[in-house]
Amino acid sequence: MPDTKTTYLGIQLKNPVIISSSGLTGSLEGVKKAADAGAGGVVLKSLFEEQISADLDSENQGADLYNHPEAADYLGQMGMQLGPRDYLSLISQAKAQTDMPVLASVNCVGQKWWTEYAKQLNESGADGLELNIGLLPRNEDETSQNIEDYIVHTIDVIARNLSIPFSVKLGPYFTALPNLARRIRERGAKGLVLFNRFYQFDIDTETESAKAGILYSSPSEYASVLRWISILSGRCGMDLCATTGISDSQGIIKMLLAGASAVQVASVVYKEGFPVIATMVEGLEAWMKAKGYASILDFRASVSQEQSQTPEVFERLQYIKALTGYS
Repeated sequence: MPDTKTTYLGIQLKNPVIISSSGLTGSLEGVKKAADAGAGGVVLKSLFEEQISADLDSENQGADLYNHPEAADYLGQMGMQLGPRDYLSLISQAKAQTDMPVLASVNCVGQKWWTEYAKQLNESGADGLELNIGLLPRNEDETSQNIEDYIVHTIDVIARNLSIPFSVKLGPYFTALPNLARRIRERGAKGLVLFNRFYQFDIDTETESAKAGILYSSPSEYASVLRWISILSGRCGMDLCATTGISDSQGIIKMLLAGASAVQVASVVYKEGFPVIATMVEGLEAWMKAKGYASILDFRASVSQEQSQTPEVFERLQYIKALTGYS
Protein backbone atom coordinates (compact mmCIF):
# COMPACT_ATOMS: atom_id res chain seq x y z
CA MET A 1 0.00 0.00 0.00
CA PRO A 2 1.39 3.45 -0.88
CA ASP A 3 2.61 5.61 2.00
CA THR A 4 0.39 8.69 2.34
CA LYS A 5 2.34 10.30 5.18
CA THR A 6 3.31 13.93 4.76
CA THR A 7 4.99 16.62 6.85
CA TYR A 8 3.37 19.98 7.51
CA LEU A 9 4.87 22.65 9.80
CA GLY A 10 7.38 20.02 10.84
CA ILE A 11 4.51 17.82 12.03
CA GLN A 12 4.05 14.36 10.54
CA LEU A 13 0.52 13.58 9.32
CA LYS A 14 -0.58 10.06 8.39
CA ASN A 15 -2.24 11.54 5.31
CA PRO A 16 -2.55 15.08 3.89
CA VAL A 17 -6.26 15.58 4.69
CA ILE A 18 -6.81 18.10 7.49
CA ILE A 19 -10.27 19.15 8.67
CA SER A 20 -10.19 22.93 8.48
CA SER A 21 -11.23 25.37 11.17
CA SER A 22 -15.03 25.21 11.29
CA GLY A 23 -17.97 24.11 13.38
CA LEU A 24 -16.88 20.54 12.63
CA THR A 25 -13.86 21.03 14.86
CA GLY A 26 -15.41 23.26 17.50
CA SER A 27 -16.01 20.51 20.05
CA LEU A 28 -14.28 17.44 21.42
CA GLU A 29 -16.97 15.28 19.83
CA GLY A 30 -16.24 16.75 16.40
CA VAL A 31 -12.50 16.29 16.79
CA LYS A 32 -12.96 12.65 17.81
CA LYS A 33 -15.22 12.05 14.80
CA ALA A 34 -12.53 13.47 12.54
CA ALA A 35 -9.93 11.18 14.10
CA ASP A 36 -12.18 8.13 13.83
CA ALA A 37 -12.85 8.97 10.16
CA GLY A 38 -9.13 8.90 9.40
CA ALA A 39 -8.25 12.59 9.08
CA GLY A 40 -4.57 13.41 9.06
CA GLY A 41 -5.16 16.28 11.48
CA VAL A 42 -7.55 19.04 12.51
CA VAL A 43 -7.51 22.80 12.86
CA LEU A 44 -9.80 23.71 15.73
CA LYS A 45 -12.60 26.20 15.16
CA SER A 46 -11.11 29.68 15.30
CA LEU A 47 -10.99 31.60 18.53
CA PHE A 48 -11.68 35.24 17.71
CA GLU A 49 -9.63 37.92 19.39
CA GLU A 50 -12.94 39.49 20.42
CA GLN A 51 -13.46 36.39 22.54
CA ILE A 52 -10.12 36.91 24.19
CA SER A 53 -10.90 40.57 24.77
CA ALA A 54 -14.39 39.74 26.05
CA ASP A 55 -14.86 43.19 27.46
CA LEU A 56 -14.93 44.53 23.88
CA ASP A 57 -12.74 47.45 24.85
CA SER A 58 -14.10 50.28 22.73
CA GLU A 59 -10.77 52.09 22.79
CA ASN A 60 -9.12 49.25 20.89
CA GLN A 61 -11.98 48.39 18.53
CA GLY A 62 -11.82 51.07 15.87
CA ALA A 63 -13.61 49.26 13.05
CA ASP A 64 -17.21 50.18 12.25
CA LEU A 65 -18.34 46.68 13.19
CA TYR A 66 -17.62 47.22 16.85
CA ASN A 67 -19.57 50.46 16.97
CA HIS A 68 -22.71 48.65 15.89
CA PRO A 69 -24.79 47.73 18.98
CA GLU A 70 -26.06 44.45 17.50
CA ALA A 71 -22.52 43.42 16.60
CA ALA A 72 -21.23 44.25 20.07
CA ASP A 73 -24.03 42.22 21.65
CA TYR A 74 -23.33 39.27 19.35
CA LEU A 75 -19.61 39.31 20.04
CA GLY A 76 -20.26 39.56 23.74
CA GLN A 77 -22.42 36.43 23.65
CA MET A 78 -19.87 34.68 21.47
CA GLY A 79 -17.16 35.39 23.99
CA MET A 80 -19.19 33.75 26.74
CA GLN A 81 -19.86 30.61 24.69
CA LEU A 82 -16.25 29.55 24.28
CA GLY A 83 -13.69 31.75 25.94
CA PRO A 84 -9.91 31.39 25.96
CA ARG A 85 -9.85 29.05 28.95
CA ASP A 86 -12.41 26.72 27.41
CA TYR A 87 -10.44 26.78 24.17
CA LEU A 88 -7.23 25.80 25.92
CA SER A 89 -9.14 23.01 27.63
CA LEU A 90 -10.44 21.78 24.26
CA ILE A 91 -6.88 21.62 22.94
CA SER A 92 -5.73 19.59 25.93
CA GLN A 93 -8.67 17.19 25.73
CA ALA A 94 -8.31 16.73 21.98
CA LYS A 95 -4.64 15.88 22.37
CA ALA A 96 -5.33 13.49 25.23
CA GLN A 97 -8.18 11.62 23.52
CA THR A 98 -6.95 11.39 19.91
CA ASP A 99 -3.69 10.41 18.28
CA MET A 100 -3.66 12.97 15.48
CA PRO A 101 -2.07 16.43 15.33
CA VAL A 102 -4.25 19.26 16.63
CA LEU A 103 -3.69 22.83 15.52
CA ALA A 104 -5.21 25.81 17.27
CA SER A 105 -6.62 28.69 15.23
CA VAL A 106 -6.96 32.35 16.08
CA ASN A 107 -8.78 34.89 13.92
CA CYS A 108 -7.02 38.14 14.67
CA VAL A 109 -6.56 41.71 13.52
CA GLY A 110 -4.94 43.11 16.66
CA GLN A 111 -1.74 42.62 18.61
CA LYS A 112 -1.96 43.82 22.21
CA TRP A 113 -3.07 40.58 23.90
CA TRP A 114 -0.60 38.21 22.26
CA THR A 115 2.20 38.35 24.79
CA GLU A 116 0.19 36.63 27.51
CA TYR A 117 -2.11 34.40 25.46
CA ALA A 118 0.71 33.04 23.31
CA LYS A 119 2.37 31.70 26.46
CA GLN A 120 -0.83 29.82 27.30
CA LEU A 121 -1.02 28.39 23.78
CA ASN A 122 2.58 27.24 24.06
CA GLU A 123 1.66 25.26 27.17
CA SER A 124 -1.68 23.92 25.90
CA GLY A 125 -0.27 20.97 23.99
CA ALA A 126 -1.30 22.25 20.55
CA ASP A 127 0.97 20.96 17.81
CA GLY A 128 0.81 24.27 16.01
CA LEU A 129 -1.20 27.41 15.39
CA GLU A 130 -3.01 28.77 12.35
CA LEU A 131 -3.32 32.55 12.22
CA ASN A 132 -6.35 33.68 10.28
CA ILE A 133 -5.64 37.31 9.48
CA GLY A 134 -8.35 39.06 7.54
CA LEU A 135 -8.33 42.81 6.95
CA LEU A 136 -10.85 44.53 4.70
CA PRO A 137 -9.87 47.98 3.36
CA ARG A 138 -12.72 50.33 4.17
CA ASN A 139 -11.52 53.72 3.02
CA GLU A 140 -9.70 55.26 0.09
CA ASP A 141 -6.74 56.37 2.20
CA GLU A 142 -5.79 52.81 3.14
CA THR A 143 -3.26 51.37 0.71
CA SER A 144 -2.29 47.80 -0.05
CA GLN A 145 1.09 48.57 1.51
CA ASN A 146 -0.60 49.68 4.75
CA ILE A 147 -2.51 46.40 4.95
CA GLU A 148 0.50 44.22 4.19
CA ASP A 149 2.68 46.11 6.67
CA TYR A 150 0.06 45.64 9.37
CA ILE A 151 -0.19 41.91 8.66
CA VAL A 152 3.58 41.51 8.78
CA HIS A 153 3.86 43.52 12.00
CA THR A 154 1.13 41.43 13.63
CA ILE A 155 2.96 38.24 12.67
CA ASP A 156 6.19 39.68 14.05
CA VAL A 157 4.56 40.35 17.43
CA ILE A 158 3.08 36.86 17.52
CA ALA A 159 6.29 35.10 16.49
CA ARG A 160 8.23 36.71 19.32
CA ASN A 161 5.90 35.10 21.85
CA LEU A 162 5.24 31.68 20.31
CA SER A 163 7.36 28.56 20.61
CA ILE A 164 5.09 26.27 18.56
CA PRO A 165 5.16 26.36 14.74
CA PHE A 166 2.56 28.52 13.08
CA SER A 167 1.05 29.10 9.66
CA VAL A 168 -0.73 32.12 8.23
CA LYS A 169 -4.06 31.80 6.43
CA LEU A 170 -4.57 34.49 3.81
CA GLY A 171 -7.25 35.55 1.39
CA PRO A 172 -6.58 35.80 -2.36
CA TYR A 173 -6.75 39.58 -2.66
CA PHE A 174 -3.13 40.68 -2.63
CA THR A 175 -1.35 42.51 -5.42
CA ALA A 176 2.05 40.82 -4.94
CA LEU A 177 1.53 37.58 -3.05
CA PRO A 178 5.07 36.18 -3.56
CA ASN A 179 6.56 39.28 -1.93
CA LEU A 180 4.13 39.13 0.98
CA ALA A 181 4.88 35.42 1.40
CA ARG A 182 8.59 36.18 1.66
CA ARG A 183 7.97 38.83 4.31
CA ILE A 184 5.76 36.44 6.27
CA ARG A 185 8.44 33.75 6.16
CA GLU A 186 11.07 36.21 7.36
CA ARG A 187 8.91 36.86 10.44
CA GLY A 188 9.00 33.19 11.43
CA ALA A 189 5.95 31.55 9.84
CA LYS A 190 6.46 27.92 8.83
CA GLY A 191 3.44 27.60 6.57
CA LEU A 192 0.97 29.40 4.35
CA VAL A 193 -2.68 28.38 3.98
CA LEU A 194 -4.28 29.39 0.68
CA PHE A 195 -6.95 30.65 0.47
CA ASN A 196 -9.24 31.89 3.18
CA ARG A 197 -12.84 31.89 2.01
CA PHE A 198 -14.33 35.06 3.39
CA TYR A 199 -17.90 35.65 4.45
CA GLN A 200 -20.00 35.72 1.29
CA PHE A 201 -22.07 38.89 1.01
CA ASP A 202 -25.56 38.87 -0.48
CA ILE A 203 -28.73 40.98 -0.44
CA ASP A 204 -32.29 39.84 0.20
CA THR A 205 -34.42 41.67 -2.37
CA GLU A 206 -37.64 41.05 -0.43
CA THR A 207 -36.48 42.53 2.86
CA GLU A 208 -33.95 44.82 1.15
CA SER A 209 -31.32 43.90 3.68
CA ALA A 210 -27.92 42.23 3.77
CA LYS A 211 -27.70 38.49 4.29
CA ALA A 212 -25.11 35.75 4.20
CA GLY A 213 -24.33 34.33 0.78
CA ILE A 214 -23.45 30.76 -0.17
CA LEU A 215 -22.01 29.06 2.89
CA TYR A 216 -20.10 26.19 1.32
CA SER A 217 -17.36 26.24 -1.26
CA SER A 218 -17.73 24.44 -4.57
CA PRO A 219 -15.19 22.55 -6.72
CA SER A 220 -15.18 25.48 -9.15
CA GLU A 221 -13.33 27.56 -6.55
CA TYR A 222 -10.14 25.51 -6.36
CA ALA A 223 -8.49 26.80 -9.56
CA SER A 224 -7.08 29.99 -8.04
CA VAL A 225 -5.71 28.01 -5.09
CA LEU A 226 -4.08 25.52 -7.46
CA ARG A 227 -2.41 28.30 -9.46
CA TRP A 228 -0.88 29.99 -6.43
CA ILE A 229 0.24 26.76 -4.80
CA SER A 230 2.03 26.01 -8.08
CA ILE A 231 3.59 29.49 -8.24
CA LEU A 232 4.78 29.60 -4.63
CA SER A 233 5.90 25.98 -4.29
CA GLY A 234 9.64 25.75 -3.71
CA ARG A 235 10.03 29.52 -3.70
CA CYS A 236 8.46 30.85 -0.52
CA GLY A 237 10.41 28.67 1.93
CA MET A 238 7.26 27.56 3.77
CA ASP A 239 4.97 24.55 3.71
CA LEU A 240 1.86 25.20 1.65
CA CYS A 241 -1.59 24.02 2.63
CA ALA A 242 -4.41 24.24 0.09
CA THR A 243 -7.98 24.99 1.09
CA THR A 244 -11.28 25.97 -0.61
CA GLY A 245 -13.01 23.93 -3.29
CA ILE A 246 -11.33 20.59 -2.56
CA SER A 247 -14.08 17.98 -2.59
CA ASP A 248 -12.57 14.67 -3.73
CA SER A 249 -9.35 12.72 -4.15
CA GLN A 250 -8.67 14.38 -7.51
CA GLY A 251 -8.59 17.74 -5.79
CA ILE A 252 -6.10 16.42 -3.25
CA ILE A 253 -3.89 14.91 -5.94
CA LYS A 254 -3.83 18.12 -7.97
CA MET A 255 -2.83 20.22 -4.97
CA LEU A 256 -0.04 17.78 -4.08
CA LEU A 257 1.22 17.79 -7.67
CA ALA A 258 1.26 21.59 -7.56
CA GLY A 259 3.34 21.54 -4.39
CA ALA A 260 1.03 21.51 -1.37
CA SER A 261 2.17 19.60 1.71
CA ALA A 262 -1.42 19.16 2.90
CA VAL A 263 -5.00 20.15 2.13
CA GLN A 264 -7.85 21.35 4.31
CA VAL A 265 -11.48 20.40 3.79
CA ALA A 266 -14.76 21.31 5.49
CA SER A 267 -17.57 21.98 3.00
CA VAL A 268 -17.49 18.45 1.57
CA VAL A 269 -17.62 17.02 5.11
CA TYR A 270 -20.63 19.18 5.93
CA LYS A 271 -22.34 17.95 2.77
CA GLU A 272 -21.42 14.26 2.86
CA GLY A 273 -20.41 13.54 6.43
CA PHE A 274 -17.14 12.42 8.02
CA PRO A 275 -16.98 9.10 6.07
CA VAL A 276 -16.04 11.10 2.96
CA ILE A 277 -12.55 11.52 4.46
CA ALA A 278 -11.82 7.80 4.08
CA THR A 279 -13.17 7.89 0.53
CA MET A 280 -10.81 10.74 -0.35
CA VAL A 281 -7.77 9.04 1.18
CA GLU A 282 -8.61 5.74 -0.52
CA GLY A 283 -8.85 7.59 -3.84
CA LEU A 284 -5.40 9.08 -3.26
CA GLU A 285 -3.97 5.65 -2.42
CA ALA A 286 -5.54 4.06 -5.51
CA TRP A 287 -4.10 6.78 -7.76
CA MET A 288 -0.64 6.43 -6.22
CA LYS A 289 -0.74 2.66 -6.65
CA ALA A 290 -1.83 2.96 -10.28
CA LYS A 291 0.98 5.43 -10.95
CA GLY A 292 3.58 3.35 -9.13
CA TYR A 293 4.30 5.96 -6.46
CA ALA A 294 5.49 4.60 -3.13
CA SER A 295 5.17 7.89 -1.26
CA ILE A 296 3.86 11.43 -1.68
CA LEU A 297 7.43 12.70 -1.97
CA ASP A 298 7.71 10.77 -5.25
CA PHE A 299 5.38 13.18 -7.01
CA ARG A 300 4.75 16.23 -4.81
CA ALA A 301 5.46 19.54 -6.59
CA SER A 302 6.24 17.77 -9.88
CA VAL A 303 3.85 20.16 -11.66
CA SER A 304 4.84 23.28 -9.76
CA GLN A 305 6.04 26.26 -11.76
CA GLU A 306 9.45 25.91 -10.12
CA GLN A 307 9.91 22.80 -12.25
CA SER A 308 9.57 24.92 -15.39
CA GLN A 309 12.74 26.67 -16.55
CA THR A 310 10.61 29.55 -17.83
CA PRO A 311 7.61 29.81 -15.47
CA GLU A 312 6.44 33.12 -16.91
CA VAL A 313 6.30 31.57 -20.37
CA PHE A 314 4.53 28.51 -18.94
CA GLU A 315 1.85 30.66 -17.31
CA ARG A 316 1.43 32.79 -20.44
CA LEU A 317 1.09 29.68 -22.61
CA GLN A 318 -1.70 28.30 -20.43
CA TYR A 319 -3.46 31.67 -20.68
CA ILE A 320 -3.24 31.66 -24.47
CA LYS A 321 -4.47 28.07 -24.66
CA ALA A 322 -7.47 28.91 -22.51
CA LEU A 323 -8.45 31.83 -24.74
CA THR A 324 -7.84 30.19 -28.10
CA GLY A 325 -9.01 26.69 -27.27
CA TYR A 326 -5.86 25.16 -28.75
CA SER A 327 -4.08 22.42 -26.86
